[in-house]
Formats: sequence, C-alpha cells, structure tokens
Amino acid sequence: MELMKLEIVTPDGVIFDDEVKQVTLPGSEGEFGVLAGHASVITILDAGVMVIDSKENKEIQVAINGGYVKVEEEKTLCMVDGAIALSGDDSNLAKALDDAKKLLEKAQSSSTTIASAISKVEQINKR
Repeated sequence: MELMKLEIVTPDGVIFDDEVKQVTLPGSEGEFGVLAGHASVITILDAGVMVIDSKENKEIQVAINGGYVKVEEEKTLCMVDGAIALSGDDSNLAKALDDAKKLLEKAQSSSTTIASAISKVEQINKR
C-alpha cells in the first residue's frame, strides 16, 4: 500500500510527523478517510477521534477538539486546537483517555458531535 506523509500540528508544536497508510478524520460534514493520492482539499475538522493506520500496521487514535486539514496527494496536514494521543502503556493510556474526554467536552462543537466523540473514547477504554 502506498504511504503518505501525515503531520499533526497544535499551538504547542508538531505532535505527529510520519508516513502512514491512511487516516480517518472527523470532518465537519462527517468522518472521511484519506489515502495517498487523495484529491486536494481544505476543510474544517470537528471535535472527535482521528484514527491513523501506521506503516507498521498499528492503529493510533488521537482525540482532537477541532481545527483544519489540508489534504494533498502526498501529504496531509492537520492543524488542530488541541490533541491527545490515545495510545501508550496502560498507566499513560488511562490518563490520556480522561484528558481526551475533558478536551472534547470543552470543544466548541454541537452536543451531538461531542457525545459521539466521547463515546468513541469510551470504546477505546473498553478494549
């Protein structure tokens, strides 16, 4: 499978910069997936959970509270207000899940969007 560059940037700096197989993003009109070679687009990201399929076949989940994404054929750049990675060892993961819920609750999105995102975070906790 062809790889693409994914970069996630917050006001604090770059938090992710690597090649990935695919990323699923919480767009303002609903979730959408991006693969290498995707048509160019710039759109708003809503509060939710990004799902990254890494080149090592690992799934990385990142809770975000909104922002923008610029998709090009070879690179996807996500500029988000806040992000919390939902992967790591058990002690860090429990704290990250709690932090993610707080981040999503503060998002300036509709209550339905926030409830959906929090539900996804809670599903991660049950795995």
